[in-house]
Amino acid sequence: MKILALDTATEACSVALMVDGAVSGQFRLAPREHNRIILPMIQEVLADAELRLSMLDAIAFGCGPGSFTGVRIAAGVIQGLSLGLDCPVIPISTLAALAFEAMMECHVEQAHAAIDARMGEVYWGSYRKMSGDSVQSVVEERVMPPDQVSAKARPTDVGIGSGWMTYRAILTARLEQPEIKILDDRFPSANSIVRLAATDFRAGILCRPEDVEPVYLRNDVAKKPAPRT
Repeated sequence: MKILALDTATEACSVALMVDGAVSGQFRLAPREHNRIILPMIQEVLADAELRLSMLDAIAFGCGPGSFTGVRIAAGVIQGLSLGLDCPVIPISTLAALAFEAMMECHVEQAHAAIDARMGEVYWGSYRKMSGDSVQSVVEERVMPPDQVSAKARPTDVGIGSGWMTYRAILTARLEQPEIKILDDRFPSANSIVRLAATDFRAGILCRPEDVEPVYLRNDVAKKPAPRT
C-alpha cells in the first residue's frame, strides 16, 4: 500500500508518504509559502522513496478546517493530481489529525483539538482513540468563540493546537480541567493524516477526485461574527 498525504491548512506545510506501513515525509513552518513549496516537497518525498506518482494507491489531504487559502491550495493540488492519475482521494480532518498526534505522543485515549480561527473564534473538535490508527469524533466539529466550547474532559486528556496557545485560560476553564496537558505549539501534520488515511483505505472509505471538497466550517471568511450580548 502506497499513500501520499499533504496538508497546507495552517502555518505548516507538510507531505508524507506511507509505503507498506513505513512513513517518511517533510514538515515546514512556512506561512504564505504553501503554494510555492508544496509541489517541490511532494517531488522530493517521492524521489527519496524512488517512487513515481503513478505508483500510488491513493492520495490523502488535510481537508480542513483551517486557513481558507491553505485549505483551497491542498484541495486544488489533490484534485489536480488525482484526476491526472485516476487515483482515489482520502480526505482527513485537520482537527482529527491533531487529536491523533496528541494520542500517539502522549499515549492517551482522548484529545481536544483547537485551531485558532481568527476573529475571536476556534475550530474545535474532541476525539477518542479507537483500535488501530483511527479516532472517533466525540462532538461535531464546529467553529465558535472559545467561551462557548463545551466538552467533557478527563485529567488524562490532552489539548492540542494553536487555539490552545491563543485561548488557553478560557478553554481550560471550559473543560474544567486545570491540570490538562497542553500541546499548544502543534499544527496538523501529513504524518498523522497518512496514518489515518491508511485506515480509511483499508475500510474502502474513498472519494472520487471530482467529489473533493474542502471543509471550512465557517461559511463566509469575510463576515465577522455578530456581537454577542
